[in-house]
Amino acid sequence: MAELSFNTERHVKYYLRCLKTFLPGAYTSNDSNRMLLAFFIISGLDILGALENKTTAEERQVYIDWLYRCQVPTGGFRGFSGTDFGEERRNADNEAWDPANVPATFFALVNLLILGDDLSAVKRRERLQWLPKLQRVDGSFGELLGPGERIEGDRDLRYCCCAAGIRYLLRGKHGKDVEDVKDIDVPKLVSFIEACQAYDGGMAESPFREPHTDTASFQLLSPGSEEFETLVAWLASRQTGEIDSDDEEEEDEEEDEDSGAEGPSLQEDGGSIEQKILSLPNLTPLTPDSIPCAGFNGRCNKVADTCYSFWNGATLMILDRYSVVDDVRNRRYLLEKVQHLVGGFGKAAGDPPDLLHSFFGMVSLAFQGEASLGCVDPALVTTERVTRHLAALPWHEQAPSAEAWKEVHL
Repeated sequence: MAELSFNTERHVKYYLRCLKTFLPGAYTSNDSNRMLLAFFIISGLDILGALENKTTAEERQVYIDWLYRCQVPTGGFRGFSGTDFGEERRNADNEAWDPANVPATFFALVNLLILGDDLSAVKRRERLQWLPKLQRVDGSFGELLGPGERIEGDRDLRYCCCAAGIRYLLRGKHGKDVEDVKDIDVPKLVSFIEACQAYDGGMAESPFREPHTDTASFQLLSPGSEEFETLVAWLASRQTGEIDSDDEEEEDEEEDEDSGAEGPSLQEDGGSIEQKILSLPNLTPLTPDSIPCAGFNGRCNKVADTCYSFWNGATLMILDRYSVVDDVRNRRYLLEKVQHLVGGFGKAAGDPPDLLHSFFGMVSLAFQGEASLGCVDPALVTTERVTRHLAALPWHEQAPSAEAWKEVHL
C-alpha cells in the first residue's frame, strides 16, 4: 500500500481561508454559532503550529476584542455579535434576543486562552453567579435563561460538559470560592451524569435514551468499576470498517432492482432450503487483512463518521484506555478516505471538507502522535501550550485553605 501522509500545508491553507475570507453559503444557518466556528479555526491553527506564524499580534487582538464584544454584562457570552444591541438600546423588550448561553460561554473562554488572553476582562463574578441559575433540580443544565430566568434547552450531557468546563476555567482547578459566589451543585450533576449510562455501557444525552458518544462523564467513573469497563467496551465497539454512506447503499439496492438480475431466492417454490442455501454465491471470509481501514461511529449500526474518531478517541484518552483503538486502521480511514485534496476533512468518503469534521479529524490524528501536529489535551481540546497558560493564571492552580474547601464542598 502507498504511504499515506497528512498534508500540513494544505490544512493550514484551509483554516486560513476559513479565518480570513467568507465561509461558503452552507454556513449561513450557523451564523449564531460563530463562537464554535471560531474555536474550530483558531484551535485548529494552533494545533497545526501556525496560529502565531500566520496571524499577526494585531489580528489576534482584533479577535480578542470581538470575543469580549460577545460578553453579556449580566451573564456569560452570546454565540455571536449579531444580536448585540448595545447598552443604549438594550431594554426589557429586546434583552431576550441576545442572551448568554452555556456552550458559547465555554468556547469563548477557551478561545481567549488560545489567543493568549489572561481573562482579566472576563467578569468572573457575574459569570459564576449566572451559571448555577442554569442548573435544574435533577442536576442537569439548560442552554440559556429565557424570560423570567426560566431555564431553556434540553436535558443534554453536552450542556453539562460545557457548564463543568466553565466552572473549571473560572473557579480554578480546586473549585476555589470566588467572593462568596454560590457554586453549582456538583453532587447532583454527578448523579445526573451517572443516570445517563445505559444498560450496554454507553452514555445517552439524558436518562433512558439511546447511548451516543459523549464526553461529559469520563472522569467521574472509577477505573476498574463495572460501569467504567462497560463504557470502555462500548466505546471500543464503535470502531467499524463500514464506511459506505446509507445513501450509497440505497442507490446500490435500487440499481440491483432495476438491472433485472435474478438471484436465488428462498421464497421460490421447489427445492429444499438446504439446496437453496448451497446455491448461494460463496462469500469471502472476513479477516483482519480484509479490513484496510476502520473509522468510528457514534451509535450502534451506523457507518463511520470522521468526527467520532475524535469523540471516542478523546473519551478513551481521558479514561487512559486509548490502547483499545486500532490506530493504524483509524489513521488510514482518516487520511485515505476523508482527508480532502484542498485541505480539511469531510464527514464521510467523498464529502467536501467542513470545519467541524476537519477539526475533529485532525485532533484524532494528534491523539495518535501525528508528527506535524501538537499534543492536544483531550478535555479542553487545546494544545499543551494553552493548558500551561491556563495553569499560570493566578486563581487556577491556587489551592484553597482546608476551611474554605469544606465550606464549598461539604
